[in-house]
Amino acid sequence: MPIQRLHPQLISQIAAGEVIERPASVVKELIENSIDAGARRIRVDLEQGGIRLIRVRDDGSGIPRGELALALSRHATSKVSQMGDLESLRTLGFRGEALPSIASVARLFLTSTQTGARSGWRLAGDGSDVFSDVEPAAHPPGTTVEVRDLFFRVPARRKFLRTERTEYLHCEDVVRTHAAVRPDIGFELRHNGRAVLELPATGADGGAARVTALLGGDFPQHAFEIEREGSGLSLRGWLGAPTRARSQPDQQFFFVNGRPVRDRVLSAAVRRAYRDVLYHGRHPVFVLFLELDPSGVDVNAHPAKHEVRFREGRLVHDFIFQTLHRGLAAVRPASGGPGEVPVPDAAPLSPAPGPAAGSAAGSAAGSAAGAPVPARDTRWELPLPQVGEPAPGVSGYAPVPGPGPDGRDREGAPPLGFALGQVADIFILAENARGLVLVDMHAAHERVTYERLKREWRAARVTRQPLLVPETLAVTRAEADLVESSVGLLRDLGFELDRSGPETVRLRAAPALLQGRDLSGLVRDLLADLRNLGHADRAEAALDAVLSTMACHGSVRAGRRLSLPEMNRLLRDMEETENSGQCNHGRPTYVELDRQALDRLFLRGR
Repeated sequence: MPIQRLHPQLISQIAAGEVIERPASVVKELIENSIDAGARRIRVDLEQGGIRLIRVRDDGSGIPRGELALALSRHATSKVSQMGDLESLRTLGFRGEALPSIASVARLFLTSTQTGARSGWRLAGDGSDVFSDVEPAAHPPGTTVEVRDLFFRVPARRKFLRTERTEYLHCEDVVRTHAAVRPDIGFELRHNGRAVLELPATGADGGAARVTALLGGDFPQHAFEIEREGSGLSLRGWLGAPTRARSQPDQQFFFVNGRPVRDRVLSAAVRRAYRDVLYHGRHPVFVLFLELDPSGVDVNAHPAKHEVRFREGRLVHDFIFQTLHRGLAAVRPASGGPGEVPVPDAAPLSPAPGPAAGSAAGSAAGSAAGAPVPARDTRWELPLPQVGEPAPGVSGYAPVPGPGPDGRDREGAPPLGFALGQVADIFILAENARGLVLVDMHAAHERVTYERLKREWRAARVTRQPLLVPETLAVTRAEADLVESSVGLLRDLGFELDRSGPETVRLRAAPALLQGRDLSGLVRDLLADLRNLGHADRAEAALDAVLSTMACHGSVRAGRRLSLPEMNRLLRDMEETENSGQCNHGRPTYVELDRQALDRLFLRGR
């Protein structure tokens, strides 16, 4: 076939394939246009999951009569005019492809009235590159875009659409996502004539109210707010408690400069922060807003603008990880449970290569020499105080006059209260000012031991174990180059690697804790993480896994009888330990039944 120019209509349909994947793609593009137009109220009407009808109406600034036809032309936009505009975007849309792409695969009707104008104007298209003449139309200030019979001119694309319910749920997710980031805009969603969402605009402090409306009324009770600024970055939002994680990642919202995105740097930072507090296979709930200079992020990396690229990806990753890690660590019994947890500012971050701060292995930068980490916590094997004696080194144990059954003042009790006894030699039963606390003693002590081992690991530095026979690994040339440029970082992590050829490296030593592991596979994972993420995520996870196993074996076991001072010592340790609400495997370590819950159990007051 000879080289020839494509027909303009075919060009538009090919472009539509990059932008319009399903009805939800249309909803996303039209909502973003409405937001950019300054709308304060947006209504979305759908029929048959958006396959038959998508109508988006707003009260924005409107489109003048003379620009209606231009709005349906490819690469026509009011958002950018020069390269400088593209490098500092502050709008959601900018490509000028959405409306013409939609018009090439569906019947489109565009009606708009400018603010202050006496009448509106209407333009229609039938899926071809020919549009009707602009006609007068009665319409309030703002714009309505009506899209009918999506993909009717591209039957092959229509066959890939899912069921009406599936397509509708994707559309609803788009509306919810944009509503989360813009509480100052009212959103309304209707499907087949039935009202599904009605979210009125809220005031300046309406972010929490909007998030509650989207994620459920009990979300604030099981989440905490974070906010931090530094290094030219600002992060705020809400993190769900690890115990409220879900089986699917369906309640995760991340916004960069107001744009909903999916990005591997952001995902890796969140996953790393939740790594040892989530139960296996569960996904955290969060709504996070990252703000930075628009010149530091490229939003033009994907046709549908789902993905972004950061100029300083390592800086962004470390900032997010540190903020989330500190926020999660601050939620402990002593903090009163999920609530607003202030995260102190850290020293300015640097994108220079090096171990990520806050990680067990990454914080062990420095000399490779050091004392080995003890394999078990022997504290429980030492003689402990007898019942009635205060635990050594723990304040607030002396009995004081009060109404409690053990002579202690309930109102002055610490967050987890005072131990009353054991249940089935597995659980500690305690009483605090609010009610009863039930603690899984093995899970709780496992977390306390694990956090202590991580602290000792950081303090003792990494102990390297030389290999009896150095191992040669075949790698790519890029990975061999990375080994040469990252010798210091690898040494800090306990690995002694050097380049032995254009595409080979030699492993001479590895962390002593990882003895017996698949070191060659771990090194390859380590190099992949350094290349793609800028930090050694899987190597750090492997080290943490060893420490977790050590903590499990070194913790008090179910079936052991503890004295009251031993129980109280464990409760006080929990109150001082990071992440003590979950064991190393993500299981809860304690539950609390306040007096209202106890009343409900026994039908009191009914």
